[in-house]
Amino acid sequence: MKHRHIVSVTDPTSNPISIIVMLAWPIFLEQVLVSLVQSVDTAMVGSLGANATAAVSICQNPINLINSVILALGVGFTTMIARAVGAKQYEYSRLLIRQSIVVVVGLGIPLSALCFALSRKIPIWMGAAPEILDDAQTYVRIIACSMLFRSLLMVLTAIYRGFGDSSTPMMVNIGINLLNVAGNFFMIYQTRELIIFGHPITVWGAGLGVGGAALATTLSAMIGSISLLIICFLPRSGPMRIFLHENFRPSWKTLREVSRVSLPVMFERFSTSGAFVMTSAIIASLGTVSIAANSLAGQAESLSFMPGFAFGTAATTLVGQSLGAGSEALARKYVRLSCIIGSVVMFFMSCLLFFCSDGIISLFTPDARVIELGGRLLRILAFIQVPQMLAMVFSGALRGAGDTRSPFLITLSSMWGIRILGSVLAVKLLHKDLPWVCAIMCTDNIVRFFLYLWRYRQGKWVYAAQPAEHLAKEVSESKAS
Repeated sequence: MKHRHIVSVTDPTSNPISIIVMLAWPIFLEQVLVSLVQSVDTAMVGSLGANATAAVSICQNPINLINSVILALGVGFTTMIARAVGAKQYEYSRLLIRQSIVVVVGLGIPLSALCFALSRKIPIWMGAAPEILDDAQTYVRIIACSMLFRSLLMVLTAIYRGFGDSSTPMMVNIGINLLNVAGNFFMIYQTRELIIFGHPITVWGAGLGVGGAALATTLSAMIGSISLLIICFLPRSGPMRIFLHENFRPSWKTLREVSRVSLPVMFERFSTSGAFVMTSAIIASLGTVSIAANSLAGQAESLSFMPGFAFGTAATTLVGQSLGAGSEALARKYVRLSCIIGSVVMFFMSCLLFFCSDGIISLFTPDARVIELGGRLLRILAFIQVPQMLAMVFSGALRGAGDTRSPFLITLSSMWGIRILGSVLAVKLLHKDLPWVCAIMCTDNIVRFFLYLWRYRQGKWVYAAQPAEHLAKEVSESKAS
């Protein structure tokens, strides 16, 4: 039985442009809606006061660091499953699903225990003030209990995308974010009286404050991850379907291959996170207006950033499936079409950022100085939307082929050699302002685009993928063990 959402590059009845759009649009829609829901989530916690906001915010960086490890594993499984699907080695793809569950359980439980044990230390290490320490500890403890489920959710989302199914994780991720907001509504606040259509209505509330926000996040992650897992066992899952009686023992050879693909992605995310922290510290030295303008411009630009992310993620799946099917020409065709379609979309986003810059920033703040400076930043950022998207497509293509080392080295050298070094020189030595820092960031993105293009045109990425017969051999070895 064929899963109604699965997209395969080897389907002769499918149009390549339709395949790209079918993969990319759910990812884009998911990212936009999740971002909007997260903004509502932040506002609901913020309504409790500055201390509550600070208690949650100060824990986000270590949580995001842990997430980056899991997301890197997801890239490894996406790449390998896409190869297997392209080669029609569905038995091996199901082996990978089972191995992912083993890895998540083996990694998620120790992570949960570690975070719970360090729940007091983590906010202290992050510099939490004494007045927010108790709330921060409560937040970390409850989030720690969700690590297993959050890990499973992220890895299964990546696996579905490797199969060419971006619709199912989109619907589940949107659903759990809406559940998170609903959970916040009932768990954060005390029982209270609301006026609805002119009538007073008493609404029950647990009154748990910051702990309620963490509990809502944990419960929604549990529901989402279990939902994606259950779908894997249903008949409608087609080639994705797994069974409880199958072998769930670790396949060390398969896990080593996943690690080979995932570790460079993990290092890349660490280097990127470190670069963002350094850049934020440099901008902070320019004053409050610069901090606010940079933050708001970044929020606005992140929405235009999402189509690029969607096309880049789609390229990972499409290249992996094409090479798994043994067709380098098909892989190159999908990359070329993704670049063309993405360029059209991002050109429109560039025009929107450039011509509506001040108006966009004014949606977030009434401060005239922040609007003026933030508008200047958006007009600069408008010029890199297309090359930034192309960089995402080429890097996604390299990852889909299994070449994750090159994106890591390119990101490390460009972000630290251009973005960080350039920003330090501009601000500390030449005493330039924020638009100069923004221009240096844009230069970093353009350089990365050319480096990714150069690496892609070399063609060495083609040989990073495993041939179909090798996948079949690993399945036989797994059965024998």
